[in-house]
Amino acid sequence: MKLDKRFKQLRKQSNLTQIELAKRSGVGLRFIRDVEQGKKTMRMDKVNQVLKLFGYHLEAIKDERK
Repeated sequence: MKLDKRFKQLRKQSNLTQIELAKRSGVGLRFIRDVEQGKKTMRMDKVNQVLKLFGYHLEAIKDERK
């Protein structure tokens, strides 16, 4: 599942508006909207700041296919 859809799904499952999620996670409303609209670039520390509320995080993994 793409990050934008997962963000929105987690938010809705928690019965939060975008404004509430922004306030609870300490990021700006614009950031939440950008993520949910599929913005291609974003700060990963902020992504993890929001995901932490739901018990998730993103991390880099080594591509072993090379």
